[in-house]
Amino acid sequence: MASLSLRSAELLELTLHPKQLAALESPATEILYGGAAGAGKSHLFRAASIAWCVAIPGLQVYFFRRMYPDLLDNHMSGPSSFPVLLGPFIDRGLAKINWGKLDIEFANGATIHLRHCQYPKDVYKYQGAEMHVLIIDELTQWMREMYLFLRSRVRMVGLAVPLALAGLFPRALLGANPGGVGHNWVKADFVTITRPLDVIRMPSSEGGMLRQYIPARMDDNPSLMADDPSYEDKLEGLGDPTLVRAMRLGDWNIVSGGMFDDLWDPDKHILEPFIIPKSWRVDRSFDWGSSRPFSVGWWAESDGTYNAPSRFFPRGSLIRIAEWYGWTGKPNEGTKALAIDIAKGIKSREAGMRHRVQDGPADSSIFSVENGASIATHMTAQGISWTMADKSPGSRRNGWEKIRAMLKAAKEERPEEPGLYVFDTCVDGFIRTLPSLPRDTRNRDDVDTDAEDHAGDETRYRVLAPKPGIWGQSTWSR
Repeated sequence: MASLSLRSAELLELTLHPKQLAALESPATEILYGGAAGAGKSHLFRAASIAWCVAIPGLQVYFFRRMYPDLLDNHMSGPSSFPVLLGPFIDRGLAKINWGKLDIEFANGATIHLRHCQYPKDVYKYQGAEMHVLIIDELTQWMREMYLFLRSRVRMVGLAVPLALAGLFPRALLGANPGGVGHNWVKADFVTITRPLDVIRMPSSEGGMLRQYIPARMDDNPSLMADDPSYEDKLEGLGDPTLVRAMRLGDWNIVSGGMFDDLWDPDKHILEPFIIPKSWRVDRSFDWGSSRPFSVGWWAESDGTYNAPSRFFPRGSLIRIAEWYGWTGKPNEGTKALAIDIAKGIKSREAGMRHRVQDGPADSSIFSVENGASIATHMTAQGISWTMADKSPGSRRNGWEKIRAMLKAAKEERPEEPGLYVFDTCVDGFIRTLPSLPRDTRNRDDVDTDAEDHAGDETRYRVLAPKPGIWGQSTWSR
């Protein structure tokens, strides 16, 4: 190929709008851009990749989507795709596309590697890679540990960077919309960690990079509105107001495409704590976790009495009155607590409760015997016993549907069917994770099991549990 110099940038016809330019020129080295649909994420990523490769000889850009077809459909075809943007370079022999490897190679030795990681283990293909720039399109489709591994490959040794770009490399440029398997961790790591546009130095335990969230909406991408004036109408045509709001505004408190997002209403489902009537049953449910979080939920089940404040809860309604979510404070990361210590923690928490807590359902895996004992055995030795959760064929689908039905009933002004509610103190597990659980793209009747579904699973065990009176123990707390 012919030689490539900085003057070749004159061949670039890369129109970027102010928010896109802010991301391109930001001093931050770990940037999340976007939030809303139509904000120009994909074009920014392609333009930045090309501009940086032109400016820095030998630069290695790794450009990821989770699925291989998405790379082709979103970045290698269409009027602003890589082949179109690179046309002047290709015509002059300054760049070429290796379609076999899906690499874009520049005459100055810089390369854009278009890659995918469909399965979590696929990240290990890049264990030896030196990524000067890591770009991930649609980060919320990724699990946190996948991103952390790829970020650990972001490094630069011995590469000369022009003075105007000094200090900006290596870097990670990321894009995402709300929703998906990674919604919770992306929101926690980038969106709520600081104010939008602020640049903060992360500790070494979090990668040590300069992190920034740049929110962008459709209004920040005038090119879209000029080329496709009906795009906003298409979003309105999604029908579900929650989905429309998430896509149009990039609202991370609203989830799109999830199992419960069409039903979840914080004003109806979240309650201020009140004293549970003595005639109501109180029990607990449990989902085991070690490297992943464990989840314990305490539930009050209404017997249909009217002595609860301000509203009527039909018999069988469930209120999550307390929880213990065993996480490190990082999404989907468990504390690796031992079963005996979890049991002791449950016992100490129940000692301060007004009701005697009945045994409830737990993940059936805790009853599996290894080396002569089970997790359930160790917990029983501390006075904490469980019944076995329903894991029969179809129970997952039935459980999610039951939760949906109870959430729907709870939205009625005067419900006739049992509803599902939660005290506003149950933030770590239930309120943070259950409303945002994404559906499995291959089985829309189930949630994506790669998501942070532990409080959801534990809730599912409880709603499918046998009705009081057939639990094999006393019906109501006294």
